[in-house]
Amino acid sequence: MKRSDKSTNGEQPSNVELFMALREEVKPYIPLLSKASDEIIKSEVSRYPIFALSKEDIPFGVKLVVRGGRSGPWNVNASMLEEFVGRKLIMEENAADFISTYKDPRTYLCLFVLSELGAQFIFIPRKLHD
Repeated sequence: MKRSDKSTNGEQPSNVELFMALREEVKPYIPLLSKASDEIIKSEVSRYPIFALSKEDIPFGVKLVVRGGRSGPWNVNASMLEEFVGRKLIMEENAADFISTYKDPRTYLCLFVLSELGAQFIFIPRKLHD
């Protein structure tokens, strides 16, 4: 998923095309992330698991996947809202807004993706349909 890749019309790919490429790259991680999310919630560590994905090292969270080889192109770390607030990635005064937009973790995974599109939160369904 490189910004320099050409879309089907020969121009730079749109954000939608980049999102669809990301979605395909993330698919293999969904079972692991789903299990980690369930464990974070079941263990009462947090009600708001967040999974950070980056092609660079991630300086926070618990490392789940190291990129490369069979692991795929992404480093993946498990984190949570409380850590994001503690590190000021989400300001404390914005935590309530984040919680109000947070989707049901039984159905969706919350990803914090650091990519050529910048840093953004993306909620993806645990079950992706082709």
